[in-house]
Amino acid sequence: MDTRPLGVPAYRRIWIGQSVSHVGNAATLVAVGQQVYVLTDSSFWVGLLGMANFIPLVAFGLWGGAVADAVDRRRLLLIGSAISWASTLLILLQALAGLDNVYALLAAVALNATGFAISSPTRGAIIPRILTPELVPAANALNSLVYSLGAIAGPMIGGLVLAWSGYAAVYALDAVLFGAGLYAALRLPPLQPEGEVRRPGARAVVEGLRFILGSQVLLMSFVVDIIAMVLALPRALFPEVAAERFGGDPLALGWLNASMAIGSAAGALFSGWVGRVTRQGIALVAVIAVWGLSVAAAGFVHQLWAVVAFMAVGGAADVVSSVWRQSILQLHAPDEMRGRMQGVFLVVVAGGPRLGDLRAGATAVAFGVGAAWVGGGLACAAAVLAVGLSVARFRDYRADR
Repeated sequence: MDTRPLGVPAYRRIWIGQSVSHVGNAATLVAVGQQVYVLTDSSFWVGLLGMANFIPLVAFGLWGGAVADAVDRRRLLLIGSAISWASTLLILLQALAGLDNVYALLAAVALNATGFAISSPTRGAIIPRILTPELVPAANALNSLVYSLGAIAGPMIGGLVLAWSGYAAVYALDAVLFGAGLYAALRLPPLQPEGEVRRPGARAVVEGLRFILGSQVLLMSFVVDIIAMVLALPRALFPEVAAERFGGDPLALGWLNASMAIGSAAGALFSGWVGRVTRQGIALVAVIAVWGLSVAAAGFVHQLWAVVAFMAVGGAADVVSSVWRQSILQLHAPDEMRGRMQGVFLVVVAGGPRLGDLRAGATAVAFGVGAAWVGGGLACAAAVLAVGLSVARFRDYRADR
């Protein structure tokens, strides 16, 4: 793995801050999903958590990206992070008060998504400002490692704390660990916008969307990711599968939530080869097809270790896809457009899984959890091969041109 970006102090602090805070966030994700399932006894309601995330991500992700192109990005990162932290405290308070109200949980999750929608595109736009272009792909691989390791440790820790101490203890842990990310943002230098500054608003957002629509490569990189997450992601099914197949064991729930991240961490740790692949268009289609088939295979088996193993293969494929897509986007856009590009990236990358949660929950109610899981994976593999290979400019795209 290429670790040269860690030699840059500003990036190193961001990386460490995200490493710590993401553990708490992933633990909360497990606990909130489990709490909603216990309150409602329905995977559909767990899927609605995805919509509670998705709507603010769309609205504030596009707007936050436009703002990031017009103001000091350090200050905007602090504002978004503070909103997310406040939502974590609200989730903690509802658990301490014993409200047991699914609507309160949905509202708090929506507030958290608002903060994330502001801070995430801002952070993505900061990376090319504090690193040289040749270090950007390596930084994206390191970022993927952060999220992967957090998504392994967070669910496992969340499952243990949930079993021993309950929901409030998990949410309290998240609130404490979040401080590491805030510290990293505070230590950044001022990052005023460069190039032509556009006033944030609908016109600036439309300019960003027009920039993407004008490039078939950028547009298709988003399309194939939407196919992967909406059709194949089985995350909303984990509480029901843990209850039906593994006796409701919180540790089994933790393993299910960590399974994709185990593969993602392995893929990121051995990502040095990723930068040497030049035909990234057809390679993206291939790894997303592997993701879909791995998800389908995981849905067929009933042993916990086998489910985790197949989902880990899918996670490794997904992290490679993520590194290629993010690097293409960051290096194709000028600095005055990077915030808006990252806003659209956030809507697709973070919003797609939320729609996937809704798809999984709804199809599980209609056809059963097995059909929702396996059918989604097979549909993903078929769709990405059909769509991705049909666009010549994307299929033949080479990174060295």
